[in-house]
Order: sequence, then structure tokens, then C-alpha cells
Amino acid sequence: MFYRKISKIIEEYFESDDGRILCIDGARQIGKSFIVRELSKRRFKNYIELNMADDFAGERRFSNVRNKDDFYLQVSISDGNKLGSKDDTIIFIDEIQIYPELLTLLKSLSLDGRYRYICSGSELGLAMSKTTLIPMGSIREVKMYPMDFEEFLLANSVSETAIGHMRDCFLERKMLDEATHRNILYLFKCYLFVGGLPDAVKAFVEDKNVFKVKQIQSDISRYYGDDASKYDREHKLKIKRIYEMLPSVMENKVKRIRFNRIDGKQGERYDNYQDEFEYLASSGIALSCKAITEPKFPLLQYSRKNLLKLYLSDVGLLSNALFGPNVNAILNDRSGVNLGAVYETASAQELKCHGHELYYYDRKKVGEVDFLVDDYDELSIIPIEIKSGSDERNYKALPRLLEDANYRISKAFVFSNEREVTTRGKIILMPIYYLLFI
Repeated sequence: MFYRKISKIIEEYFESDDGRILCIDGARQIGKSFIVRELSKRRFKNYIELNMADDFAGERRFSNVRNKDDFYLQVSISDGNKLGSKDDTIIFIDEIQIYPELLTLLKSLSLDGRYRYICSGSELGLAMSKTTLIPMGSIREVKMYPMDFEEFLLANSVSETAIGHMRDCFLERKMLDEATHRNILYLFKCYLFVGGLPDAVKAFVEDKNVFKVKQIQSDISRYYGDDASKYDREHKLKIKRIYEMLPSVMENKVKRIRFNRIDGKQGERYDNYQDEFEYLASSGIALSCKAITEPKFPLLQYSRKNLLKLYLSDVGLLSNALFGPNVNAILNDRSGVNLGAVYETASAQELKCHGHELYYYDRKKVGEVDFLVDDYDELSIIPIEIKSGSDERNYKALPRLLEDANYRISKAFVFSNEREVTTRGKIILMPIYYLLFI
């Protein structure tokens, strides 16, 4: 079983007594059910799994559940012999968003305190945003994403000690030795085409089978596109169209969404597609990166929702869409191939996995900055530039931001393939893999 950072949150929840029910939200095929199942079976004598997607496709026993007694009755029909006590019994409700009324029931189950519960869903965030009676004080919602680069390194037998050494070098602004640099950079490039979907990572780690990796990615990408067809008639075609256009948008010099290109209609605005963008972000299959009007802390205060980029939530899906099985385009930095889109998508994925909201800045007088994150220590922001090729010193916008005293920005990062760590005034140039420590 691959190590997932969410394991610590789940295991702490098993031992906690605050009464809230843990709800894990994330896209399909990122390992939610697997990690909950494995850790629950290891910790509890009695493990009960209720998959609401299976129930909806079958008997629909839970479709008419309206109170905790109805719920316990249905559980007892199939798993009555496993209903012990709170100390030895956990009930895992998977794909709970299939029946939104069950979300409102969680408060009663939590107050009843008879058993311990954990929930997950592939569209849980969307369901919560549309359900008015969510018992927020009774649940703890946690977002889960595909494997980040650190988890990928661990899956590929890079030790925690080695990662700790890398972290120390990052903090001390030191470079790795040449051999370690080549190995970690190679694994980063592998991550660019494998991504963080556990099945794809498993195929790479165990078999080194690129064809199998790409087949898994193609299947999952199709699942994500088909999921839109479950949405209502008014929105499903637009959702699927936006999702399918994301790889080509990322290949453009201007990567923000141009609304008039979605349906080919002039004058289209953000408001015409707000529900579609919300679905893609809330379902976890895309990452929303909003423009800001001023590079100031806190960034949320200066965000503009009507100017945004949408990244695929897994870089492997983008690489598969752009390059198919030709992974040498990434591994060998083939001349004429623009890898900016995959580097930027991997960086968005990494920052999001670390809990950062995604923002970018673009002004004609300044230029564009790929990402900005809040710096809570300095009560300022940190601009970040991502470079995929030999243009690691092409960061014209950063000095213009840093020289403006009104913004009070103390440092900025440029991440590239170069091994050296260089400081140029307030700008710190670092190897791309150090991004995992931001």
C-alpha cells in the first residue's frame, strides 16, 4: 500500500473524541475508498462498508432513509452481525452524495454516538454546496487529491531520510550533489507523465509499463468526461466540452479560459458558465486558478473569479492527452516540444495538495506571474515562476513586483531544471523538485 499523507488525518480521527464525522472529498480514482478501507480494517474489529452508488444502481435500500432509526434498520439487514460498539465498529459510507439527505442525517448519527463513521464522495463538495441543511458543526470535511510528488518519491523507494535531506537543503538554500540531482530530476520527469493517480503509479512502479500507465489514464479521463453526463441536461454538454478543451487551452500562450471559445459565441462571460466551472472544481477533476487585481496579502481579498485558469487535477492526464505514449518528449527534453503546460500543471497540483489556493497575476505593465501564494509569516505574498526549459532566467515580471514598496514582497521563487540554487536580490532560483517544500 502506497503511503498517503491523508493516512495521518484518518488515524488521528480514529482516536479522537470530538464527535465530528470525517468526510473525505475528492475526484474518482484517487484512492479515497482504498485508503479508508485499509486503515479501517487494520484498526477496527467490525468494518462495514456502504457504497451508495452500488445501492442506487441496485435495491436502493437507502433511498427512503429519513432518520437514524431508518438508517440503522437498513444497516442491520445486511451487516447486523458486525454492529458492535463505538470502540470496535466503524461504518464507511462511500459516495454519500448519491443520497444528499444522508448528509443532513450525519448530525443525528454523530449525536447518537453509537458507532464511528467515515464518509467519502467523488462529488461531495458539489453536493454540500447545493444542500442547505449540511450539519457543518457535526462533520470535518477534508479534500484529497492525487498523489503529490513527495508521495510519488516514497512510492519509488526514495527514503524519508533522503527527502528530509532535500528539505534541509531547501531551507538552507543549498543544492543537491550532482548524482542525487540527476536521480530526483529524473523521477520528477517520470512524475510528469505518470502523474499521481494510484493505479497509474502502481503500474509504473511495479511494471514500468508505459502502455499500461497510459491506458489507465485514458480510462480515467473518459470516466471524468462521462461523469458530466450524470449532471442535468442544461449543463452536461458544456461541462464535458470545457473539460475536453483544457489540454489545448494549456498549450496556448494565454492559458486563461476564454469564454467565447467554449460555445463559439461572442460576448460570452463568466456568469454564463459559472455552474460548469463550479462543477469541474468541486468534483475535483480540475483546479481553479483565479486572477488577482493586486499582489497583496491576503490574496483572496483581491481575487477575480471572472478571470481564471483551469488545470487538470492530475498532470499525468494532461501528458497523456498531449503526448500519448511518447514519454521521451518529457524525459529527453526533445527540441521543439513545449513542456511549459505540464510543468505548470504539476506545480498547480503540488501547491493545491499542500493546501494553497491558486492565484496568478497578469498586467500589461508588469507581465504575468504563474502563481502567487499567501505568506502568513510575513503577512505578504510569495510570487512563483515555473520554467520548463532553458529560459530559467526569463522572469521579467518578478523584479517589477519586488521593486514596488507598496506590495511589501520579501522574496520570490523561480523553479527550473537547473541544479544550482542562486539568489539574485529577492529572487531565489531553485531546482523544480524543491517546489514540494513550499
